[in-house]
Amino acid sequence: MKVKRSFAELYKAYGIYVLLVVLVGVMSILEPSFFSASNLVNVLRQCSVYAILAFGMTYIFIGDGLDLSIGNTLNLCSCVVAMLIVNRGMNMWLAVLITLCVGVLVGFCNAFIVTKLKVNPFLGTLGTMYIIKGIALYITNENPITGLPDSFKIFGGNVKGLPVPPQFLIAVVLFVILYVVLRHTKIGRHVYAVGSNEQAARLSGIKVTRVKFFIFMLSGFCAALAGIVMASRLQLGSPVLTSAYEMDAIAAVCIGGTSSGGGDGSLGKTVCGALALTVIRVGLNILRISTSIQQIVIGAVIVAAVAIDMYGRNRQK
Repeated sequence: MKVKRSFAELYKAYGIYVLLVVLVGVMSILEPSFFSASNLVNVLRQCSVYAILAFGMTYIFIGDGLDLSIGNTLNLCSCVVAMLIVNRGMNMWLAVLITLCVGVLVGFCNAFIVTKLKVNPFLGTLGTMYIIKGIALYITNENPITGLPDSFKIFGGNVKGLPVPPQFLIAVVLFVILYVVLRHTKIGRHVYAVGSNEQAARLSGIKVTRVKFFIFMLSGFCAALAGIVMASRLQLGSPVLTSAYEMDAIAAVCIGGTSSGGGDGSLGKTVCGALALTVIRVGLNILRISTSIQQIVIGAVIVAAVAIDMYGRNRQK
């Protein structure tokens, strides 16, 4: 007996794949140069940063949380790694390790605010977003830090003999690790359980606070890694290196179909969401569509994705 599936259920299962195919098809028709080698490399380069940020945000969403601080964490960490290498003369790999620890520390602080001080994740991370931005501006005297060595390009620059951008390889490795953790480990199952029903998870013996510390610290790690990649790509660190990248990460996660209500989501679909977001941005840039129109298009896509998700959830009640 066939079971009739609603549009929301069909979209959840296949929507992001259909959307991605349609976007690529439309862009290739409107602008044949979309499939040029240089443009495809640019898509991979930009998509990789979105994906790295969105991986952490996916864990946050599945755990029924929110982290608005990742964009400014990215900027801060770009400054930290540049200052350690340029101003302190530190070994590049040690500087990268310390910078990743800074991102994890930011995530720890966010988790402490949310779990121990009982602050709403939206308000808590909104506050840390401003604090982090202020710290980045203060330690750099509001000036970019330049002079990074060519060897630092290994994380996000143009590497001779490498057919794909290095940040793409970093994103692939990170995806594999986080996918295995989410789908095949106890902590991954606990993240889903906490997001589905926090009270039930607590009663079943899951250390809810520990899970929340994990997802926020992971989000901070991903933001720090993205900051290192961006500093490598642009060969500088700046407190205003990027603008509203936390919104781009949220967009990629929402477009990918991860539920804003927690307990459901997929890293694989997040990759497709990041790719769809990149295709929209790059394609509209090629077509010389203004930034204001781009924001309207992306905002409309996010609203549609969230509305469909909420419609599907309401039908299940």
